[in-house]
Amino acid sequence: MPRQRSTIRDVARRAGVSVTTVSHTFSGNGVVNPATQARVRSAASELGYHPDVVASGLRRSRLGVVGLVLRPAVGEHPEYLSDVDYFPRFAGAAALTCLEHGYALMLVADPTVPGAPVTAYACDGIVVTDPVADDPLVARLRSSGTPYTLVGADVNDPGDPQVVDIATPAITDRVLDHLAAAGATRPALVTGCDAIEWNLATEQRYRERMRERGAAELVVRAPELGAGAAGARAADELLALPELPDGVYCQTSDHARGLVDRLLERGVRVPEDVRVVCGSDADRLRTGEPSITSVDLHPEALGR
Repeated sequence: MPRQRSTIRDVARRAGVSVTTVSHTFSGNGVVNPATQARVRSAASELGYHPDVVASGLRRSRLGVVGLVLRPAVGEHPEYLSDVDYFPRFAGAAALTCLEHGYALMLVADPTVPGAPVTAYACDGIVVTDPVADDPLVARLRSSGTPYTLVGADVNDPGDPQVVDIATPAITDRVLDHLAAAGATRPALVTGCDAIEWNLATEQRYRERMRERGAAELVVRAPELGAGAAGARAADELLALPELPDGVYCQTSDHARGLVDRLLERGVRVPEDVRVVCGSDADRLRTGEPSITSVDLHPEALGR
């Protein structure tokens, strides 16, 4: 059973201040000095307390809304959604499934980011995609008793049962097997920088496979928000090696497109010289020249 939610009075007692001071800290009304604000917010975090964002009478009943928080980078950079096929497909399927069960799905900001709206706390439950290591949002959801589901494991708590399995090791095996079948004997991995299961578990499984084969472990990290330029820089790193890999597993579509374009620019033939597989399908991979083999992550199925 979820534990009882903490109240504003609990926070006031923990912080050693008045209820009015707690109220002013979260509402922005009145004047509260920074040190006191920090003490109040620390007490609230310890207790899993968050302020009501709708009228108290409404908050005690079912609102009928499931919140969706896209983590990690996407939550702080909504413009990234327009460049990734996976998230719109995921959100669309999740929204339709919510409607079938009498709920609405609402894309909300991560309320633990300073200055972000706290709309998420009004929702009946939260879906979090790709939680980061030591994710403050997941910690807040757990401490407050808010129902939640994670898409991708919490890397620091892989035993959490509230997780939709994204099958990262199995996907990595299929990609490496595909590259091997195509003749690649020295595959490299281009992975992201965010501390999420998709990146960390992929790299772990890649390294395990290379050790099993006695092959070199060639890993390049590219910032998720670096787009095609980050992929081009990853290609430059691979080109600078004493021997160019004959295969590359590149996890994101922006990186894959940038990597292949740079390889072609430098006179490397794809796929004749270097075989490339992307870990997430996207339109730009299908329509560009050359087209790039990619993994269909079935985001609709994950969303449902």
